[in-house]
Amino acid sequence: MEILITNDDGWGAQGIVLLSKLMTKLGHVTVVAPDGPRSSMSNAISMGKPMTMDKIDLASDERFTPEEKARLDVYISNGMPSDCVKLALNVLFDDDPDRIDLMVSGINHGSNASVNVVYSGTMGACFTGVEHHIRSIGLSIYDNNQPTDLSNFEPYIVELCRHLRYDIDWHWGMCYNINAPVGEIVGMKWTRQCRGHWEKEIVGKPNAEGKTEYWLKGNFVNEEPDAEDTDEWAIAHHFISIQPCTVDMTFYAAL
Repeated sequence: MEILITNDDGWGAQGIVLLSKLMTKLGHVTVVAPDGPRSSMSNAISMGKPMTMDKIDLASDERFTPEEKARLDVYISNGMPSDCVKLALNVLFDDDPDRIDLMVSGINHGSNASVNVVYSGTMGACFTGVEHHIRSIGLSIYDNNQPTDLSNFEPYIVELCRHLRYDIDWHWGMCYNINAPVGEIVGMKWTRQCRGHWEKEIVGKPNAEGKTEYWLKGNFVNEEPDAEDTDEWAIAHHFISIQPCTVDMTFYAAL
């Protein structure tokens, strides 16, 4: 299997390092990742400015075994997560999406459940992948911290990616948004996107020049906390949430 990996936390983040190691169990892995954090970039792409892509020498990187290094190529870019997918496809894979069996984005540090999927650079990369007919999966854990405890999530990842790639019917525009809780995991659950919103999002603080600077903070509000079929409910009850998503933004009920 030929696997493409990217993320929005940048190369070297705990999640993408673990994901790269795990995916070598399924095949050859090509990583094209940002050279630093690009969180909440959604589908942003670099228009009107040049992008770079440099290969990383893993020879002295003790995080990977010799066997893993033999199945792993890593590139970093100054672009966004979606740029990284486009660079991989158009430069490394000769504009031939059929050469890529699976694209996996993550493991993201922080929730991509509910409305967060709209902002997510992790899922933005997946939407770019499916635009080009690449089967794409986003992986996140419900903790913004690094390091975080990935030990309970780790045993599920390889088989889950293999199963979604080979045992599920895919349709154009479809990808998967997978969110894991921190700590105990009691199982996996198919879910839908929870209805929710952010409130009290902006905090103003004076800077050294006496001007007010505005910072995004906010609190997430779950608008249907008792609905047991949502991603937020699953995560809160220690399930891995598996949610099919689509790049098709049409609201068909209104047609």
